[in-house]
Amino acid sequence: MPTEAEWEYACRAGTKTAYSFGDDPDTLRDYAWYYDNSDEAYHKVGQKKPNPWGLYDMHGNVAEWVLDEFIPDYYGQFESKVAVNPLACPTKQFPRVVRGGSWNDDPDRCRSAARSRSTPEWQAQDPQVPKSIWFHTDAWHVGFRIIRPLVEPSEREKKEASSGE
Repeated sequence: MPTEAEWEYACRAGTKTAYSFGDDPDTLRDYAWYYDNSDEAYHKVGQKKPNPWGLYDMHGNVAEWVLDEFIPDYYGQFESKVAVNPLACPTKQFPRVVRGGSWNDDPDRCRSAARSRSTPEWQAQDPQVPKSIWFHTDAWHVGFRIIRPLVEPSEREKKEASSGE
């Protein structure tokens, strides 16, 4: 899964507007499934227009898990600085970050910068005792996106990344 910063970078696709297609929420219907047009359900990926980099469903349809723990003002520390591989490493199960908005959200929750947090209520109907850390029976609006590097890192780069150097 991507970090929160990687997810937003991919969603924005080089843009600086509220959405990857501009600032007008009335145009969202062309790019996303959200509360006003989803019939309260997720849809097969790729039925709406992609962002400028060809990525589908970055806005709406299902909100997407990212690696980060939800810390409300986490990115404020990077204001006017270049952040190199920022990641709010999770220290607890809740809250974690989901991005992109979903079929059940209003347009403002589908903006490129919009962040949402997971809650324990997403596991309310989990029948396991103790409850699973992965079984979110009540989070029908959440999914995930798998990413990979365009070019496989060298063995040295893999070692450096895994050791935190």
